[in-house]
Amino acid sequence: MTTPKTSMRLPRNTFVGRAYGTFGELLQGVLPERDGDFLVTMPIARWSTATFQRDPTLRDVAVWPPHKTKALTLARLITADHARGTTGGNLVLRSEIPEGKGLASSSADLVATARAVCGVLGIELPPTQLEDYLRCIEPTDGVLYPGVVAFHHRAVRIRSTLGSLPPVSVVGVDEGGEVDTLQFNRLPKPFSHRDQQEYAELLLRLTVAVRTGDLMEVGRVATRSAEMNQQLRPKRLLAALRATCRDVDGLGVVCAHSGTALGILLDGTEAEYSSKLKKTLAACRRLAGNAAVHQGLTFNPPATNDTSANGIR
Repeated sequence: MTTPKTSMRLPRNTFVGRAYGTFGELLQGVLPERDGDFLVTMPIARWSTATFQRDPTLRDVAVWPPHKTKALTLARLITADHARGTTGGNLVLRSEIPEGKGLASSSADLVATARAVCGVLGIELPPTQLEDYLRCIEPTDGVLYPGVVAFHHRAVRIRSTLGSLPPVSVVGVDEGGEVDTLQFNRLPKPFSHRDQQEYAELLLRLTVAVRTGDLMEVGRVATRSAEMNQQLRPKRLLAALRATCRDVDGLGVVCAHSGTALGILLDGTEAEYSSKLKKTLAACRRLAGNAAVHQGLTFNPPATNDTSANGIR
């Protein structure tokens, strides 16, 4: 699967922006450096869609649903800086990504909003400028960039682009409840210097694995990251899910480090993928009482002048 268009122009001064979510992170932790908090994204085919319609009769932006206040703040910031004439309009958000689960729902809302507003205003924001806007609002996932990226989510800054995974799926379960991203990111990190050195080694291993398409290594790194995260936000089902992963011969366990979701990573290119998927779904439903399949996204390399691929519009 290649990256769908992330924006679409409609009649009457209206624009639609889209952004993908993630199934937690392949890796998240702290590196032995200043501002070392980082994550590596796991893009999935679940989307947030923002529609912005500029209205010359309005002096402000209105948002629906009304609780999407972060997206509203971003729309106001961008229109205040770049709109000529009226800054009013209506912003409508629709999302396939559940909130509070660690699947980048808020980040996807923000990036989709930026794409929609910029489309209406006819402007292009460099990714670094969009990061500046996002930094004013909250810690953010790297969903403004195509592919798997290493991202400093607290500093809201790209670290590196790792590439694109081959076709993969995640059979995910939800432990229930919700996690507030802002509150979670205020927690002190309990990781020792030795932990930080291990995170650096894991990032190097994952970088090589993604670039070479080594899904077995990707699964090993994701599993280790989930294990290390137990000292920060433990998942009660992790040990049982690891056992299930071994039983179904999955690639490894991937989790939402700051959320409630975790799942089993499967290779979508295997000859026995369909039967393995069915077996994994059944096992996860027995274990957690719920299970859902999340398809990973693959990405074509963006053209050098394709700003929409870099999260601008």
